[in-house]
Amino acid sequence: MRLPIYFIFFTIVLDSMGIGIIMPVMPDLIREVGDMNLSEAALWGGALTAAFAVNQFLFSPTLGSLSDAYGRRPVLLVALLIMALDYLLMALAQTMWLLFIGRIIGGITAATQSTASAYMADISSDEDKAKNFGILGAAFGVGFILGPMLGGLLAEYGSRAPFYAAALLAFLNLLFGYFVLPETVTDSIRRPFEWRRSNPFGAFQQMKKLPGMIPMLSVFLLLSIAFFVYPAIWAYFGRAQFEWDARMVGISLACYGLGIVIIQGALIRLILKRLGERATVMLGMSVHLCTFLIYPFMTQTWHVFAYLPISVFSAVAVPALQGLMSNSVAKNAQGELQGAMASLTAVATIVSPLLMTQVFNYFTNDSAPVYLPAAPFLVSAASVCIAFLLFRKHTSL
Repeated sequence: MRLPIYFIFFTIVLDSMGIGIIMPVMPDLIREVGDMNLSEAALWGGALTAAFAVNQFLFSPTLGSLSDAYGRRPVLLVALLIMALDYLLMALAQTMWLLFIGRIIGGITAATQSTASAYMADISSDEDKAKNFGILGAAFGVGFILGPMLGGLLAEYGSRAPFYAAALLAFLNLLFGYFVLPETVTDSIRRPFEWRRSNPFGAFQQMKKLPGMIPMLSVFLLLSIAFFVYPAIWAYFGRAQFEWDARMVGISLACYGLGIVIIQGALIRLILKRLGERATVMLGMSVHLCTFLIYPFMTQTWHVFAYLPISVFSAVAVPALQGLMSNSVAKNAQGELQGAMASLTAVATIVSPLLMTQVFNYFTNDSAPVYLPAAPFLVSAASVCIAFLLFRKHTSL
């Protein structure tokens, strides 16, 4: 089963690149299409990210349930084809409305994270689920590396160049999956497609029937809102706080992504073995909280890189939480659960960019009561704190 796992890995990489590739070039891209300063560009960047996320939210449970009914393979392959075409559209866009269309289509194709996660659940034993979800987390980290690297390093050839490269990668992964991906949905676990369970609101209604699932999904949502402060404002924060250019934004994000790969691809297995899933979740949340609280005090570029080896340990929280929840549902509902979680991730990528860019704009514009580009990280710290208390209340260590 190694080749299918590689395909799933690369699919998640491409999904996360849909976020990462646009981060380093977004300020320049928006100012190229429009005529605005950095603070105003941040607001438009939040709106574009929200357009991506709204459609990811709407379609994640739909694609997850379609994969439960008709198979993981066709859903994944068709989405990759559309993704490749969407990157080409973004590369050619010269107006804001075309950028919005591109982000809308991109959100739909990125909704396959639920199907990819369900595929991984199909081929994993209960004991291996948290570890294998860590592999998916590592894939997200690789995308976090490749996306910013492409966006930052290829920016010298123009703000559109990274999208041509991403289109090529999506098409190559489509060809790879066509030849190596077997179907895992058999008649014994196939579930008929029902619209009432295949939209984000219907999927959440089903989750309410499972004891203790809603608090855990709430923790997942709060952590996601906190985490998505990075794609929301990092490029703008780096320019305002450290005077970074697109290349430096890409390098910093790539280093952070590499740390996530190391943690979720390798070290998480040792941490889970030593601490167990619940304590691992709490460890990750504790590091998250400390990281967000320290950003306002960083004034030099080397501060970011010096603290990075500690901050990446926050990446253990979500895979461990996914493992806890996945082991609580039946095998024929894995796609539904992963769809609900993907929809919550999309909710976070709707709420977080709009919230964080508004906070950034408020504390960086000419009439700001105090100049504080790191203010959004304090909002994230509050979100993690609430998640920590909720998790402690509904679990016992």
